[in-house]
Amino acid sequence: MCASDERSPQGGRAGLLMLLVFAAAAVTFLAMSVLALVVAALSGYAVPGGAVPAAPLLVALSVPGVLAALVALAGTAAFGAGPRTGRITRELAVCWRWRAVGHGLLIGVAGLVLTLPAAVLWAQWVGPAQAESALGEVFHGRQFGIPVAVAGFLVVWLLAPIYEEVLFRGVLWRAFEHWRWNMWGILAVTTVIFSLSHLEPLRAPLLAVVSIPVGLARLLTGNLLGSIVAHQVNNLLPALFVFLLSSE
Repeated sequence: MCASDERSPQGGRAGLLMLLVFAAAAVTFLAMSVLALVVAALSGYAVPGGAVPAAPLLVALSVPGVLAALVALAGTAAFGAGPRTGRITRELAVCWRWRAVGHGLLIGVAGLVLTLPAAVLWAQWVGPAQAESALGEVFHGRQFGIPVAVAGFLVVWLLAPIYEEVLFRGVLWRAFEHWRWNMWGILAVTTVIFSLSHLEPLRAPLLAVVSIPVGLARLLTGNLLGSIVAHQVNNLLPALFVFLLSSE
């Protein structure tokens, strides 16, 4: 646990400020994603049968999330509650604990027992034509070569869980903590917001189920590292899928 007296909820104003930090980071992510897609289109990415420019795609996969996380960290440093010293790690509940890492790993692996059958059932429900994610559609049928495929694999497996957890179960979670919400209520609301934030309405129920073990890791460990590790375990199979789709 990263809890301390200094992490006690600070009330409505502190929660509102953290919510505004989350909103600023989310707007940054959306704006940079649109910009990256425009750059990719101008680079010829959408040309059927044409050469696929790898650089714009990797930028679109990584840069918006990284910038959003940096905005979240900067906003937390500037507007988070409590003393400035150690504010980011305190507000976001980040502290290195092997126990939290181990528990995150175990919860992530155990969560696959729930999420894998859910994914199969969901695919059968919506049909093969609708079952592919937006990420899968981007990589499907496009060959990039091993170096780019490895880069895409690492982004999906390791990097994306870090910046998503900073936003949703770091900043947003802390906003609700400041408002003294019940922890299970925080888990439920952040799970719903996380699933809707992907802007894939049809996949939102599946994303909600997939994110439950990740939220549980955050709740049970009291440490953002726990949910990051659980999220990375969850993303391993999609990352392998991306690698297999895009490698020659």
